[in-house]
Amino acid sequence: MPVMTIAKAINEGLRAALETSPATLLMGEDIGALGGVYRVTEGLKAEFGADRVVDTPLGESGIIGTAIGLALRGYRPVCEIQFDGFVFPGFNQITTQLAKMHARSDGMLRVPVVIRIPYGGGIGSVEHHSESPEALFAHTAGLRIITPSNPQDAYWMIQQAIDCDDPVIVFEPKRRYWLKGEVDLTTPPGNPFAAHVLRQGTDATVVAYGPLVPVALAAAAAAAEDGNSVEVIDLRSVSPMDFDTVTASVQKTGRLIVAHEAPTFGGIGGELAARVSERAFLSLQAPVMRVGGFHLPYPVARMEEQYLPDIDRILESLDRALAY
Repeated sequence: MPVMTIAKAINEGLRAALETSPATLLMGEDIGALGGVYRVTEGLKAEFGADRVVDTPLGESGIIGTAIGLALRGYRPVCEIQFDGFVFPGFNQITTQLAKMHARSDGMLRVPVVIRIPYGGGIGSVEHHSESPEALFAHTAGLRIITPSNPQDAYWMIQQAIDCDDPVIVFEPKRRYWLKGEVDLTTPPGNPFAAHVLRQGTDATVVAYGPLVPVALAAAAAAAEDGNSVEVIDLRSVSPMDFDTVTASVQKTGRLIVAHEAPTFGGIGGELAARVSERAFLSLQAPVMRVGGFHLPYPVARMEEQYLPDIDRILESLDRALAY
């Protein structure tokens, strides 16, 4: 199996979709000649032409609005938002139009729009370039939200998102774009909205997604050196959320730590904590612990290491859970 970075895997996934589906087109700022800020779309304009890899004006609302119109006419547009913090000019189009069109038409209309958003910190960038806004979109019914954490998922999930008849937001962990891994080009990893158990354990469950999955795995390895067995789950899909896989794990381990880069206040971890408390209260041996960013604007680059959840913060939560 070939070894790719996450960025290359998404590039190859987009290439495969463009080859197999004439209705698929890519659109976004600087995605054509430049190949995108992170070069994720590099080479695709030269291969498929400017009418299928479209450089758009600088206007996220216009990008999303145009994509909605294209989808209603039978296309499958894939929009790139350059950085997470740039999506908000298009927030109204996404949440009040794209998410609701299918329900508003009583199921008569489909809007298969994919929105790619590089998200998260860890790249030493300036304001509006390191946000994690997934909870804002997850609160809106009608949107599917997925986030790959490895090249295998990146290659297949972008194609599965394009094949989906519902609007799908793909949050791509930008600081993991250069993470390498093997990619099976022939066997898709099943349901893109299902969580994956990456490491078996018996003492506690750590759930993470996107950029924090490698951190969770490293924390589990460190915990094993102290004699603690930690199960690690890659959530993969933020909406819908695979509560069954998480619940089954917690019923086995009795403890749950949820980790994400976004602030803990109002975050995805709170929803998981509430659902697991409802579903597996009698199995819990400790309160559900949440590890995330602080409830403040994303800091300047020189301070982001103090902001971003790391191995130590996950291990500290594990210690508190094991102490009950």
